[in-house]
Amino acid sequence: MLLALVATLGLAGCQLSATDPSMRGRELFATCASCHGPKGAGIRELGAPGIAGMKEPYLELQLQKFRTGIRGTQFSDMEGMRMRPMALSLRDDNDLKAVATYVASLPSVRPAPTIKGDVQAGQALYATCIPCHGADGSGNEALMAPRLAGVDDWYLATELRNYKNGIRGMNPRDTQGLLMVPMVKTLADEDAINNVVAYIGTLKP
Repeated sequence: MLLALVATLGLAGCQLSATDPSMRGRELFATCASCHGPKGAGIRELGAPGIAGMKEPYLELQLQKFRTGIRGTQFSDMEGMRMRPMALSLRDDNDLKAVATYVASLPSVRPAPTIKGDVQAGQALYATCIPCHGADGSGNEALMAPRLAGVDDWYLATELRNYKNGIRGMNPRDTQGLLMVPMVKTLADEDAINNVVAYIGTLKP
């Protein structure tokens, strides 16, 4: 009887884990934590940005892009290629949604600045970003434009370079990425990238 009770409790626990999205999301995040950290604050040395507190729809969209090969198949994008098998490990859309919900529930962590730039010049450049990402950098869920305020500056700079160099945003199925490419082309050089990222760093999430 004791063995039967233990087995029953164990089965109940497995069923709860499988049906409770919050618990399932937390379990799945264990895989993400190896790169993004236990609190989702990111690990720069691994090229993994902070993701805690990002909007759930945006997280779901990016995971879907990695799963379907819209992102993470460009050989020059080493971080993206490491991310794709992680997204493919999610067995179905329910798992994808569960982990996105859990990550979105984590308190965002404001990263320390790592990039120096001319904030005033960056503010002028950021005018191009406002229609999608907002004057305060909070993003626009309807456009699937992510929050920029409070995002690691080194990651923002990396992704801007990726768009500029044709590493990201060239897949014809990447609707948002295709819109980003001409915007990034307005940044003339590395100084311009550093300047706009330095300005974004002054915005409060």
